[in-house]
Amino acid sequence: MKKIIALACVAVAVAVPAASAIPAAAVAAPAIPKGFLLYEKDAAKKDDDPETNWKVSHSVKAKLAVNPCDRGSLARVGRVAARTVTFTGVPDFMKVEQVVLYASPADAAKAVTQVRSALAACGTTTSAGSTYRYVPTPVTGLGDEALKVSGQVYYGKKAGVGGDRSVLVRKGNAVLVYLWAGEYSAPAKADWATQLRDARRMTAKICAIAACR
Repeated sequence: MKKIIALACVAVAVAVPAASAIPAAAVAAPAIPKGFLLYEKDAAKKDDDPETNWKVSHSVKAKLAVNPCDRGSLARVGRVAARTVTFTGVPDFMKVEQVVLYASPADAAKAVTQVRSALAACGTTTSAGSTYRYVPTPVTGLGDEALKVSGQVYYGKKAGVGGDRSVLVRKGNAVLVYLWAGEYSAPAKADWATQLRDARRMTAKICAIAACR
């Protein structure tokens, strides 16, 4: 919260530098405050369970969680801050919370466009008799644009063990992702319940650090 302090003006000429004269270094760069993500508190707790693990990354080069072509460069251009919280559990469960800030809303929108293109380009991959399919679905009323994405192994037309369910949202210059991966049967509406809940919670607070219209 900004505090506005009213100063009584006296008849003394004071030289105030023009905005253009302020060095760029003096302008604070966008940042994600410590503890801002929903799962950071859980990640900070001591975990003595050898079958579970939390990891927090602050790298702007972190791979985007929704990444059907598995490319490190996807949606990387224009990033100014990022944080990724990852939980893994035996035997094969994983959940990811990721918040990325871009230099502008236009850069963030381009990042989402790249994700859509990757979903189209790598929507189906075949290996050893199985097929992994990604299916994106638009989500209305969430951020400026949003998708929920299913990734699932299929053997012919039958869903096999292995899949992921994610929600990606753009709000202003921020892109956020909530992903769960584990043993799934055919995609069902309930698979996204927690991811959508978390995405709505983060979207409601993201404008505190993002450039929202």
